[in-house]
Amino acid sequence: MVYVHVCLIEAENLGLQYLSPYLDSIGSNFAQGANFATGGATILRPKESWFENGVSPFPLEIQVEHFTQFKDRTSYFYNQAKDKCSKQRLPRPEDLSRALFTLDVGQNDVALGIQTLSYQQQQAAIAKIVSQFISQVRILYQRGARAFWIHNTGPIGCLPVTCVKVKDPIAGYLDENGCVKSQNEIALQFNNHLKGEIVKLRGELSDAALIYVDMYAAKYELISNAKNQGFKQAFEICCGYHGIGYDVWCGNKGNVNGSEVHAGSCPNVTSVISWDGVHYSEAANQWIATHILNGSLSDPPVGIARACHNRGPSL
Repeated sequence: MVYVHVCLIEAENLGLQYLSPYLDSIGSNFAQGANFATGGATILRPKESWFENGVSPFPLEIQVEHFTQFKDRTSYFYNQAKDKCSKQRLPRPEDLSRALFTLDVGQNDVALGIQTLSYQQQQAAIAKIVSQFISQVRILYQRGARAFWIHNTGPIGCLPVTCVKVKDPIAGYLDENGCVKSQNEIALQFNNHLKGEIVKLRGELSDAALIYVDMYAAKYELISNAKNQGFKQAFEICCGYHGIGYDVWCGNKGNVNGSEVHAGSCPNVTSVISWDGVHYSEAANQWIATHILNGSLSDPPVGIARACHNRGPSL
């Protein structure tokens, strides 16, 4: 339910329009679906403030509730509509059970753990995070969802905003590509636990299609082979200035080494992997989407075009 730009490219691949945000109701067209995501969202309920740390007040649980409201209200208004024009902007009630539910969430939970918990505490928190995620998938199923396209979390230890701050690391702190090894280990542990729980859930929800998509593998492959794929070095940031002792986020002004700077876009966005040190560039997202849409990084190996037309063990 949590949106990333890759989901837009997935929509393009299916021949769909970009999905209108649920929270942007003015002039929206929900005939082909809706986007319930918010930036900075988490799986667990946030304990921090949007105003202080940018953590979304709409965790996955609230997004699922938004879907419930959407389903009930659109069904009511569709059935009450007197003219064709009104109906054309709403999904047919029977279509919701045939929709593909794309979920990309978890990195913000992992990131918060890295910032606030010890390594052992992070490991202990993984089960709680994944359990909450699985409970929300069950609720979506109870409310009619049957096809799920679930992204795991990416190599958070490779985010440039982290890597550019490393100076004189001890042996083993970074991996062979310059990523923070311990952070990626936590991401992989999260992914392994998530995959295991999804496998269990398939036995419980036998008429659902639960497709696990290895976003970590796609992103790490891109970072590992950046130059061979037509990009500059993996940790270059297009918009923003980040280093030891300073962060000037994209679109802001700040001080770097005694000079005032404005963080604007780099001249050639298509040559960088990272847009702002945290989010991937459009070119990188296009590369990633191309490598996941055919199902080669999915379990089971089902491409997105087939994902919403399959159910249960026949996958």
